[in-house]
Amino acid sequence: MTEPTTTTGPGARTGSDPETGAPAGTETGTSDRPEAAGGTGTSDGPETTGGTGTSTAAARDSRLVKGPGLLLVWLYGVMSVGAVSRSVLHILTDFDRAPLAHGLSAAAAAVYVFITYTLVRGGETARKAGLVCCAVELVGVLVVGTWTLVDPSAFPDSTVWSGYGWGYVFLPVLLPVTGLLWLRRSRTETAAAGNREAGD
Repeated sequence: MTEPTTTTGPGARTGSDPETGAPAGTETGTSDRPEAAGGTGTSDGPETTGGTGTSTAAARDSRLVKGPGLLLVWLYGVMSVGAVSRSVLHILTDFDRAPLAHGLSAAAAAVYVFITYTLVRGGETARKAGLVCCAVELVGVLVVGTWTLVDPSAFPDSTVWSGYGWGYVFLPVLLPVTGLLWLRRSRTETAAAGNREAGD
């Protein structure tokens, strides 16, 4: 006589095998329906970059070494090397003969190095610092250039800014003007890029 099979749950069966009489093991049923992914599923759609893309675009727009800025940073780099070399040489060899001229040349060299650094670094803080430094440079060139023309006896040796930079093809008076225009334009472009991102 075959013992009845007792069902204890979905897909679970206990009792004896009708042919051998041995106890049948418990079988655990499985559903033929595909398992829901739930919270562990992965999306096949494109990954959204979100804030990363925005920050990358903002960083790209805040760069100052682009377009005319490439030429500007190159010229400031050349002036930095020239002014630093000149001031170091004269300070070490004949500083006592013209301390004012060589001191002003060292100040000009420091200005050129700092402006070059701000242009390469980029960003809003560097742009503002570059604006201030370019304005100081322009005032220095105009004051020292006029001083050397009005009272040449005060300068036994010429400075980087003597005669408004005539010894450097007037680059010392042209660079700060160009730098101010470029840095102000960069601010406008950065603001416009920010407005476009906000609109998107």
